[in-house]
Amino acid sequence: MNKVYEAVNWDRPSNDYIEMLWNQNTSQFWLDTEIPVSKDLKTWDTLSDEEKLVFMRVLGGLTLLDTEQGNVGMPMIAMHVKDQQKKAVLIFQAAMEEIHAKSYSTIFTTVADQSKIDNIFQWVKEEPHLQKKTKWIDDIYKNIQPNDDYSLYQAMVASVFLESFLFYSGFFYPLYISGQGKMVASGEIIKLILRDESVHGVFVGLLAQELYQSFSPEKQQEAKEFVYTFLNTLYENEVGYTETVYDSINLTHEVKKYVRYNANKALMNIGMEPHFEEEDINPVVLNGIRTETSTHDFFSTKGKGYQKGKVEPLRDEDFAFVNELVEQSSN
Repeated sequence: MNKVYEAVNWDRPSNDYIEMLWNQNTSQFWLDTEIPVSKDLKTWDTLSDEEKLVFMRVLGGLTLLDTEQGNVGMPMIAMHVKDQQKKAVLIFQAAMEEIHAKSYSTIFTTVADQSKIDNIFQWVKEEPHLQKKTKWIDDIYKNIQPNDDYSLYQAMVASVFLESFLFYSGFFYPLYISGQGKMVASGEIIKLILRDESVHGVFVGLLAQELYQSFSPEKQQEAKEFVYTFLNTLYENEVGYTETVYDSINLTHEVKKYVRYNANKALMNIGMEPHFEEEDINPVVLNGIRTETSTHDFFSTKGKGYQKGKVEPLRDEDFAFVNELVEQSSN
């Protein structure tokens, strides 16, 4: 019998959240060229050599992870998800990952010459912790088997861990210094990326939870063991990465707490219990998405140089639907 090919039918939403998440993803669309990063040059010159190196390295690491997610992770998961509307959301998210990866290069070309940029990309190739975590995630993505929900579930977990957990060691420093009025436009790009990743983590987490609920009790136990074993493996590696990057500017302890905090958030996205104890997180970093509470108007720079549409400041409400969906999925 010949295969029947079906068109995606958005007039019949496949569940009660798909259209909301499509609208949220598309309403957040942005481009790196819309942010006037050149305004950061004055504060870039005030950073020490050590601070500049940390800033460049965290962006290099983020570039690698976004490249993996855009080129491999989202497309591979989308290929094996059967629902056409879910595929559409995943492919849109893959495109945004490519915009994220390009946005770091926009920052690079603004603040550094080509030789320093080349050195960062060489460092990315040689940094063992970066290479390890990318390989581990990549192996899981490429291990998805046709019509095998368990291997697809593992890939979804890896995706959520990448976007809701592993990115955040890199996000810490741009949020930390932009909260002090330095590299504000670059910090704005990071906050836009963070807003995207919040949505991506929730959506793929919901897909993972749906698969988990379809498993037998024995398979659920196996899945749970995989989740926490993989989390611990990634965390131990992330500790080493954090020490390598942040020891020179004495922020390692603060970053590790932020990493553990976001590891718990990633577990929440997939409906699992937190693994790490609650800790006080650096308030400057936690307030990174709350632009209206800052002493700087982060969006005045973006608004004047924005080329398309109407831009509004990020507000707590922009993330409220994420928290609502996570709470609903955990009940």
